[in-house]
Amino acid sequence: MSTFERYLTLWVALCIGGGIALGHLFPAFFQLIGSAEIASVNLPVAVLIWLMIIPMLVKIDFGSLGQVGQHWRGISVTLVVNWAIKPFTMAVLAWVFIGWLFVPYLPGDQINSYIAGLILLGAAPCTAMVFVWSNLTRGDPLFTLSQVTVNDLVMVFAFAPIVALLLGISAITVPWETLMLSVALYIVVPVIIAQILRSRLLATGGEAALQGLLSKLQPLSILALLATLVVLFAFQGQAILAQPIIIVLLSVPIIIQTYVIFGIGYLANRVVGETHVIAGPSALIGASNFFELAVAVAISLFGFNSGAALATVVGVLIEVPVMLSLVAVVNRSRDWYEISPALGRRATAAVRPRGPGNKAQ
Repeated sequence: MSTFERYLTLWVALCIGGGIALGHLFPAFFQLIGSAEIASVNLPVAVLIWLMIIPMLVKIDFGSLGQVGQHWRGISVTLVVNWAIKPFTMAVLAWVFIGWLFVPYLPGDQINSYIAGLILLGAAPCTAMVFVWSNLTRGDPLFTLSQVTVNDLVMVFAFAPIVALLLGISAITVPWETLMLSVALYIVVPVIIAQILRSRLLATGGEAALQGLLSKLQPLSILALLATLVVLFAFQGQAILAQPIIIVLLSVPIIIQTYVIFGIGYLANRVVGETHVIAGPSALIGASNFFELAVAVAISLFGFNSGAALATVVGVLIEVPVMLSLVAVVNRSRDWYEISPALGRRATAAVRPRGPGNKAQ
């Protein structure tokens, strides 16, 4: 992780302050940006989201799907946690905290919108940052690549139906046209563009050309994220200044969700007997969020000024410090993890006699 990426939370905080200030100084300019949309999809933000997402997707080698069978236990835990548990626990936490406990402290007309934003965040498991978390925990890079590849394929087909289901349960009208257009714009099209770009680079210049482009695109990706936050908070500024406690209240279910999902994934990998280098990235991909997608879809579905957009941005604000704390948990619990009875049984089963001497292979 570069120094700039390590202090992402600081840059996010500065963008929040800068966005609020710019929104007060140049309201007409930001209203113009907000009005540039087609089918409720904001075009300037769509461009910024592409600049965020495509460099991350270029890293993904869909050929790595052939390695999935080597660590089917870890992949299975990843998929179950990410798609059968995480979206639904986030929805429950949103309903409990935002729809019940914190209702007296939040604007009444934004309650459903806040819940929707949290649901979007919970339905978008991490795509890119998990490579960083895996590296910091000395996770298996090939497994990390495999699970990200599988996760992205599932996301193409599962994200929209799960979001629609949970928003429907929350009694929020689902604008299907906008939702499907958002999935196409922010998942399908970027994946296609990224894979075409990756293939051409590898064909013409090899791995060196690919890594050279990625080194140039990565700063652009983060700058696009920060620019999106400036624009978003330029619209959200008045609501935040009026009730700054909203940020704190929205962060509560997000933080609880992060630690709960990590715990489920980490312990499940230990129970099924996966090694520590697999368990780390498997647990961390679910704990982290594809917040770029969540922010983009929230803006598309509910608009810049919505509580949903604000809720997804709060996820960005707390992402790095919370995930670094989980990286520390993974690293410090390595010895405890590796004395798992399930791991011992797998190691015993792997031993084969080599003849009359009954020596292990």
